[in-house]
Amino acid sequence: MDVEQLLANNRFWAGSLKARDPEFFARLARQQRPEFLWIGCSDSRVPANEVVGLMPGELFVHRNVANMVVATDMNFLSVLQYAVDVLQVKQVIVCGHYGCGGVRAALGHEALGLIDNWLRALKALYHQNLERFHGLEPEAQVNLLCELNVQRQVRNVCHTTIVQNAWKRGQPLAVHGWIYGLSDGLVNDLEVTVNGADQLDDSFLYDQ
Repeated sequence: MDVEQLLANNRFWAGSLKARDPEFFARLARQQRPEFLWIGCSDSRVPANEVVGLMPGELFVHRNVANMVVATDMNFLSVLQYAVDVLQVKQVIVCGHYGCGGVRAALGHEALGLIDNWLRALKALYHQNLERFHGLEPEAQVNLLCELNVQRQVRNVCHTTIVQNAWKRGQPLAVHGWIYGLSDGLVNDLEVTVNGADQLDDSFLYDQ
């Protein structure tokens, strides 16, 4: 497949949507009103909109290697601020996936380059939970760290001043942690949803 095929695919896709709803793109161009922010992995096997059956305009998306929420990542923070303050999304979903290559790399010792710095927090997370990995097969270790990573990134989202300020304003906002199975296409809720600052440790709260 080459880029010409991608352009042909685009024309077919756009034509199909317009055939079903002639005003779809005109309506979409006027304003986006998503209720969800998706924070996911860059992995090409996890297409955010398709996984949850949403159309263009219904899901605001940020993706990076291993669905990380890094306090110094201005790209992520800009997306989060726009989603929460401007679009006023009601749900933030951190969605990882089993078999994540970034997580697998963090469990190894091979030097891969710049990405090693990005994945360092995952190595720390593994070390902090070392006893939970004893006796597990390598693939089970990867999948456990995938789950722990989602749980940690949910908390990291909640620790931002962006989210905490929204809660202080009384803005309805929930942060969820999900994980996607590449082998069956199913999303599982890890049941770590945070709806307000009262669910956070005092050390991470900001006075205002």
